[in-house]
Amino acid sequence: MTDDFVVVGTDTGVGKTVVTAGLVGMLRTDGIDAKAIKPCQTGYPPDDDAGFVAEACGTEAAAACLRRLKPALAPEVAAELEGVTLSYAKILNECEQAIADAECGVVEGIGGLRVPLADGREVIDLVADLDLSAVVVARSGLGTLNHTMLTVEALRQRQTPILGIVLNEYDGTTVVERTNPKMIEKMTKQEVWTLPPLDLTDPRAAVEGATEYLSQSLLEDFE
Repeated sequence: MTDDFVVVGTDTGVGKTVVTAGLVGMLRTDGIDAKAIKPCQTGYPPDDDAGFVAEACGTEAAAACLRRLKPALAPEVAAELEGVTLSYAKILNECEQAIADAECGVVEGIGGLRVPLADGREVIDLVADLDLSAVVVARSGLGTLNHTMLTVEALRQRQTPILGIVLNEYDGTTVVERTNPKMIEKMTKQEVWTLPPLDLTDPRAAVEGATEYLSQSLLEDFE
């Protein structure tokens, strides 16, 4: 049995969905009925993280979104603007049920860890209450040392095990990018993987890229 886990980011737009799609696709290729679970999608449409994962994996069974809100804002703020009541307890319960229904549940975070979710609770609270290990997704360039370290510290304060860190859109063309992986490993004492820029015109490229650059080491922790 493969352990469930969460994919969290150091910020919004760092590549959580790409990494989630890649890992879920890899697990499904290995015969594991993995499923991405998005607790709340804001900015919908056009943003549809679960839809991207499903397309990348070639099946609707690969992803589920528990609720969608139109404003591209933190869930708690978006819900207030739409006049929708969000219940943290319900979000937590629905996530737990979705994880239980999957052979391997992969929960994708919303923005960064301190994003307001509901009832004064944040994404970090959901991660901690689900009691799962985390994959951290971060940018590759300037500023990522600070953001990554703060994210790792926040997870450790809540006793969340960290499986590793993925630096997304890494091409190694600058000194900053070339030195960041080793420096982050030194600062966090965590293993770091790099995922190069991918042509995501076809979402299946997320699975292909993850298979090429992440499968040899990162997935070993999940199997």
